[in-house]
Amino acid sequence: HLNTLLFLLLLLLLLGDNAVLLLLLLEAREPYYFTMLSSACRRFISSPSAAAVVRSSATPRTYSSISATEIAERTKRMLDAKEKSGLSYDELSSKLGVTNTYTAQLLMGQARLTSTTAIKLQEALPTASQQDIDNMQTTYPMRAFDEAILKEPNVYRTYEAITHYGEAIKSIINEQCGDGIMSAIDFYCDVGSTTGKHGEKRVVITFNGKFLPHIEQKMDDNSAKSPRD
Repeated sequence: HLNTLLFLLLLLLLLGDNAVLLLLLLEAREPYYFTMLSSACRRFISSPSAAAVVRSSATPRTYSSISATEIAERTKRMLDAKEKSGLSYDELSSKLGVTNTYTAQLLMGQARLTSTTAIKLQEALPTASQQDIDNMQTTYPMRAFDEAILKEPNVYRTYEAITHYGEAIKSIINEQCGDGIMSAIDFYCDVGSTTGKHGEKRVVITFNGKFLPHIEQKMDDNSAKSPRD
């Protein structure tokens, strides 16, 4: 019984979000193991070990060249400054001269602030500290995301739409532009809304990226050939 219980506990950890399915199955088919497993889980949750796991998982990821904690704290201050200004993202982006999505990226530390835009940002958000504005110009962003964000319904549905339509989008890009990809560097993203014919609010997201064709790797064009010993 002990080996079976340990196996089930390990399986629960591996299943993650799908663990509830195993518990429901056990409750229906094996009530004995369900009771034992439930009891073991309750003991673990109330133990110091569980608290240590929570503290460990809550520790922000850090890099050698950037502090995730400092970026998160700065993001909070910048979003507070935006709220105090009373400006929407569209209104703020108009003052900065960049897209509304890029404006949000700047405040969230996912894009680097230029000196020209920094002056406009300071004027638009007067309660933002000069130190934060300076850091946004001197720090190179660690462009990444926490995988946990995909559990947020709004984000997940957008991700799902892109992956679901991905092959169709690729086929049309190939047909219209050739063999290549859309750049996410030379790229503009804009979020808007419109009203449908039944009066419903509809979301409009525009991706405008430079087309990058795959090249034929001709030997004569390779200026950095690998050595041959």
